[in-house]
This record gives sequence, C-alpha cells and structure tokens, in this order.
Amino acid sequence: MTDELIFQSVHTVVVIFEGLGIAAMALGFLTAALFAIRALVKGRGGAAAFGTLRRMIGASILLGLEILVAADLIRTISAPTLEEAVTLGLIVLIRTILSISIQIEIEGVLPWKRALLTSGGQVLADTVAKETKW
Repeated sequence: MTDELIFQSVHTVVVIFEGLGIAAMALGFLTAALFAIRALVKGRGGAAAFGTLRRMIGASILLGLEILVAADLIRTISAPTLEEAVTLGLIVLIRTILSISIQIEIEGVLPWKRALLTSGGQVLADTVAKETKW
C-alpha cells in the first residue's frame, strides 16, 4: 500500500510539473504577443515588435523545456529501470539540443561563448523588464 501511495504522489507531482511547463510556454506566447502588439502601438516599428516576439517566445519555450526535463527526472525516479534511464537520457539529449538551438537563435551566439550564462527564465525576465520601461 505504501509503494502505491508513493507512486501516486510522484505521478501527481509529475503531472503538475508537466502542466507548469505547458503553462510557461502558453503564457509566454500570450505575453509575447501582447508585448509585440504594444511595441507596434507605441510606434517602435515592426522590426522591434518581431524581435520582442521572437525573444519572448524563444525564452518561454526554453523555460518550458527546463520544467519538462524536471518532470522527466522525477518520473524516472519513481520507476528506476534501465529502459526508463535510457528513455530519460534520450529525452534530455533532445531537449538539450533544442534548448541550445533556441538559445543560439535568440542571442545569435553560441552559449559557451557568452560571458554570462542565462536560462530561459532569465531571458524572459530581461525581455519583460526591458519592455516595461516607460
């Protein structure tokens, strides 16, 4: 009975993390659209609006991927088999490649060549801070 309770608890946590990852991407997209529209309304031009949209959507995807990797790690802890570990390794590898690709696209530089390391959340926060200045 205790093992079943632990399994259900871990499953619930995983579902919550997956929901948070999806919400981060969805809300990030909506926020990006609002900030891009705001840039257009303020007369900053289409290039500025597109840049804002691109940075914020990319950052939201990065943040969502980081949360989804955490969900996968938690899921694997609940059923530590070799098959689960290999599956986790492949998922993390694919998501890492996606994250690096998105970060290169957003920042225009290889991640290991940046002076400071930033996560998807940091990129999103910096963009929001920049866009909310009057």
